[in-house]
Amino acid sequence: MEWLDSATIGFFVVFLGTLFLFGELLVRMRGLFAVLGVAIMAMYFSYHLAGDVGFWVVILYVLGLVLIIVDGKVITDGTVALLGVLLMITGLALPAPDLIYGILVSMGFLVGGFSSGLFLKVFPSRDLWARLTLKDRLTGDMGYNSLREDYRELVGKEGMTLSAFRPTGTVEIEDKHYSATSGGQWLEANMQVKVIDVDGTRIVVKRMNDQKTSE
Repeated sequence: MEWLDSATIGFFVVFLGTLFLFGELLVRMRGLFAVLGVAIMAMYFSYHLAGDVGFWVVILYVLGLVLIIVDGKVITDGTVALLGVLLMITGLALPAPDLIYGILVSMGFLVGGFSSGLFLKVFPSRDLWARLTLKDRLTGDMGYNSLREDYRELVGKEGMTLSAFRPTGTVEIEDKHYSATSGGQWLEANMQVKVIDVDGTRIVVKRMNDQKTSE
């Protein structure tokens, strides 16, 4: 495997190994990508582990991968995963025969990791980091709507304040009570108001006149 002496070949070997290992973490491939990734990386390490560089660099690499998995399944904030990435890069770069080789395999790791995201466009995804990222768009056709339909119909209707607005309070509209705001306007209880805007579940009212009215 003398061809692994080439830094360019090392780049592509690490790229492919990382691509498949990270791809296994992102999509459901029943272990196929894992087998390919492990085989490729085993070839890389078996060739470069010699002399002063011992098996401990493989341990660094595996520990980094474990930290990424733990972050994705348990912690999901990315901090432990970042540490794992650094450990994996260290494990790859240390056995490299020279600085250029080390830089190229580090770049191969990063490019392979980012490229593995392309598998998500083709294969079904896993739930790794599902709590960190919102995968589905919350659109109206999926049943999500920040603007309640019954609130939408309140615009233009009149009501009566049940409490003082400083600037939020309670208003009665058609025998129903709502929490509302008067914006920058302070209102007293028992004042006639009109709904001028609805933003999500936020109802904005405005005083109809300057005189207090009774129910």
